[in-house]
Amino acid sequence: MGDVFGVLGPVAAWNDEGEPIPLKGPRHRAVLARLIVARRRVVPVTRLVADLWDDPPPDAVGAVRTFVAALRRALEPGRPPRAPARLLVTEGPGYALRAAPDAVDAWRFEQAVTGGPPEPARLEEALGWWRGPAYAEFADEGWARAERARLTELRLHAVELRAEARLALGRAAETVPDLDSHVAEHPWREDAWRLLALALYRTGRQGDALAVLRRARALLVEQLGVDPGPRLRRLESDILRQDRGLAAPADATARVWAQAAEAYDRTVGAGARARLESTVGLLRNLAVTGGGGLEAARDHRIAAVAAAEELGDPELTARVIGAYDVPAIWTRSDDPEQAARLAAAAERTLAALPPDGPEAARARLLATIAVESRGARSSRGREAAAEAERIARRLDDPALLAFALNGVFMQAFERAGLAAYRDGIGAELVALSSRHGLVTFEVLGHLIRLQARGALGDFEAADGHASAADRLAGRNELPLVSVFTDWYRVLRAAACGGGTAAEEEAAYRTVAARLDDVGMPGLRGGLLPLALLSVRVRHGLLAPVEADWGPYEPWARPLVLLAEERGAEAADALHGIPNPPPDLLFEAMWCLTARAAVAVGDGVTAARARRALEPAAAELAGAGSGLITLGPVAGFLAELGT
Repeated sequence: MGDVFGVLGPVAAWNDEGEPIPLKGPRHRAVLARLIVARRRVVPVTRLVADLWDDPPPDAVGAVRTFVAALRRALEPGRPPRAPARLLVTEGPGYALRAAPDAVDAWRFEQAVTGGPPEPARLEEALGWWRGPAYAEFADEGWARAERARLTELRLHAVELRAEARLALGRAAETVPDLDSHVAEHPWREDAWRLLALALYRTGRQGDALAVLRRARALLVEQLGVDPGPRLRRLESDILRQDRGLAAPADATARVWAQAAEAYDRTVGAGARARLESTVGLLRNLAVTGGGGLEAARDHRIAAVAAAEELGDPELTARVIGAYDVPAIWTRSDDPEQAARLAAAAERTLAALPPDGPEAARARLLATIAVESRGARSSRGREAAAEAERIARRLDDPALLAFALNGVFMQAFERAGLAAYRDGIGAELVALSSRHGLVTFEVLGHLIRLQARGALGDFEAADGHASAADRLAGRNELPLVSVFTDWYRVLRAAACGGGTAAEEEAAYRTVAARLDDVGMPGLRGGLLPLALLSVRVRHGLLAPVEADWGPYEPWARPLVLLAEERGAEAADALHGIPNPPPDLLFEAMWCLTARAAVAVGDGVTAARARRALEPAAAELAGAGSGLITLGPVAGFLAELGT
């Protein structure tokens, strides 16, 4: 376990057996406290001297070194002479305390309060770690002031979170005494007054609830000269109207969830490995709820993988990585750096698995590598996808095969003209998933087929897949699906003609507004300008001259320069223009390049574009994305000539 440090009260330390570690004099404790405030970062010796003394003595640096040496002897009594310290380390110009994340009560407290949904049992335990004011004996020290204030605010917030969680569980009566004491000690906290009034109302004490709100108003107005905030005012109005929304939660789902979560938190130890696997299961569900849920799932996923790797158990890490089988349809990563870290973690875990390790775990790691390597030019992703698919078919595991096929789809863009191949992947996913109740992968299959049939110009079939995806999403609360089906319908209307350029641009601007809160920056970046450019290309208009093209800039830039009558610069931009990444807009980027190459007479680039586009001669450029189209690839090939 290692040493444990306490700063939620007087500064203290305990050894493995829970016995207090003697920390000698006040300046020894001050050095330790100052290093804890730094949160594992190095504090220069000169900073320690300035923090420990108002008027440092001549030998202050030597004194600090003496304090550190004494602390090291106390914290690592079994360390051999001359062996480097592992806990209180010397680094560069100073010292750092390399305590584990759960070794300091303040750090554990912060994680307990901010690290998940508010659960009364967890918050109750965390509040019990307080033994007095934070950094109690250093209240007057400038270096401790900000951290003391932050922790104090976090503690008050935890008290209110605990009350809110109890109210959500229908436990209003037991919440009232704690809140009553809380507002007496901290009368300026409006949220505490609000919770107390709500708890009183839910226990049938409407008059007392209104009296509390009036007391809060009087205190705020008379003492601070401010009116109550909108939440307090609204609560008073709702109580007077006996608004139904004030009643205790009666929703069975919410009640069961809260009670189960509290029981899990109470029963499964905080350090249990099972928590990591359970967490990833929650994140998988969170990721398909849209917006903030998807972003939160990504952030917490990387933390879960890192925590699993720290435990040094490859099979556990493989399960944590592989359990996140969230279907992926867009071929640009939302966070390329994070995707690379996940793929690297999967590779490390794959190498660490024993030769006789579970094959399903290997396949899930390989599928993860394939999905997280989307859009990369390396062949590793394709190799991983193919191997994952072989293992899944051999094991006859439907869920594993669906995940592997997602990886195969993500790697199915190494050249143009593969829409029919991807349509086959989508068809198998739909059939497999509908037989085995894999709803999210069934939706994925329909979206893949929507894209592929659109690329092939078969909009009747694509319409059917869009409708099927929408029906499944509606029944299973998958709000992100409509982002893709709504964009598809704008694409379809544009591809089938009948509208003016202005009407098509207006339709794209409308659907683009939805991208602001879907949590998919890899989809959002540069997409609206690209959609508007696709409209202008099909209508024979000039390219827009000012736009944030995001990742599409190299291929849009030459047409923008041509629209500004800067032909020489356009020719320079085309010289050595990179091949587009292997993704859903591969053909579209080559068509933009082809149009510009013809315009400036760049025969070399035109020949490159012709070779790349010939396999897609029967497709609609860009329509395989399900989002935009530049029109038939054949038209661009005709411009390029033979």
